[in-house]
Amino acid sequence: MQFGIFTVGDVTVDPTTGRAPTEHERIKAMVTIARKAEEVGLDVFASGEHHNPPFVPSSPTTMLGHIAALTERLILSTSTTLITTNDPVKIAEDFAMLQHLADGRVDLMMGRGNTGPVYPWFGEDIRQGIPLAIEKYALLHRLWREDVVDWEGKFRTPLQGFTATPRPLDGTPPFVWHGSIRSPEIAEQAAYYGDGFFANNIFWPKEHFQKLIRLYRNRYAHYGHGTPEQAIVGLGGQAFIRRNSQDAVREFRPYFDNAPVYGHGPSLEEFTEQTPLVVGSPQEVIDKTLTFRESFGDYQRQLFLMDHAGLPLRTVLEQLDLLGEEVVPVLRKEFASLRAAGVPEGPVHPAVAARTASDSASASASDDGAKEV
Repeated sequence: MQFGIFTVGDVTVDPTTGRAPTEHERIKAMVTIARKAEEVGLDVFASGEHHNPPFVPSSPTTMLGHIAALTERLILSTSTTLITTNDPVKIAEDFAMLQHLADGRVDLMMGRGNTGPVYPWFGEDIRQGIPLAIEKYALLHRLWREDVVDWEGKFRTPLQGFTATPRPLDGTPPFVWHGSIRSPEIAEQAAYYGDGFFANNIFWPKEHFQKLIRLYRNRYAHYGHGTPEQAIVGLGGQAFIRRNSQDAVREFRPYFDNAPVYGHGPSLEEFTEQTPLVVGSPQEVIDKTLTFRESFGDYQRQLFLMDHAGLPLRTVLEQLDLLGEEVVPVLRKEFASLRAAGVPEGPVHPAVAARTASDSASASASDDGAKEV
C-alpha cells in the first residue's frame, strides 16, 4: 500500500501571526515538503492544479519536474489535473516528458475542477463539465496508446495523423486516477478504462464516498478488469499530529477556525466526528485511518493533507516527521496483515517495479554476506 501527502498549494494567512507567505515562499515550501516526504519514507507527493488565488500550483508538471531532480524514490503525482480546461494533447506530452525525467516515478489524477470562473478563462463552460471530462479523457487515453491518431470530437479541433511526443516511457502510459467528490459519471469513467478511482474523502461523511466507491468497484468488474475487490482505490485524509491530543487540538484550533475552506462552520469537534479529519496523537491517527478499510475495503493509496490553512512550514515538517516515523510504519504493517489475497498493490511503472526488485535483491544479498562473515 502506498502512503503519501497531497497539497492544494493555498496561500493562507497564519491566524496566530497575521502573516501570509509570499507566493515565492509558498512554492519553495512545497518543494521542501516533497523532499521531506521522501526523507521520512513516504511513497507519494501529489500537487493540485489551480489557476485562481489564493492557490499557486498553476503548473504542476513544472514543479514535479523540479522535484524529480531532487528525489530518487518518491512517486510524483497530481491531486488534480484539470482534464476539462486543459488540452489532452498538452497533458499527454507534458506527463510523458515528466515520466522520462523521473524514470517512471509519475502518475496523475484527473479532475473536473469546481471553480466556475476558471472554465471561461480557458475557453470552456462549466455546464459542460462532465461531457468535457469524458471526451477529453477518451482522446488522452488514445494519445498515449496509439502512435498515430485520427480524431474528431465536439470540444476541440480534429486531429489528423497526429503523434504525441515523447512517447510514454517504455511504451507504458502513466497510471491514471480519476478523482471525484460527488459525480457517479466519473466513477463510471474510471471503471470503464480500468483506471484508479480516488475518493476525496475529506469534507463529507463516509457514507457519501462509500456509494461512489461501491459503484466504481461493481462497474470495474462489469467491464471485465477483475473482481470488485481488485479495483484500484485511493483515499484522501487529513491529520494534525502532536504527541498528545490536547496539544494537537489546542494548536490546530485557530487554523481550523479561520481556514477559508471549513472555517466559520462546524466546530472542530463536530468536523472530526463527521469526517476523516483527525487531530490528535499518532495512535489516534492510526486508529482512525484503519477504520477506512472497514468502510471502503482494501485499497491501494492513502494521501494526507498536511500543509494547509496557513500552517507554517516548520509545523508541517514536524507533522511529516510524526507521520513518517510513527504513523505510517504501523499502518503499513496493519494494512498488509489485513489485506485479502488477490488484492493488488499500489500501481507503479514497470521501470520503478524493476528497480525496486533489484534494490531488494541487492539488499538481501548484502544481508546474507554480512551473516556469513
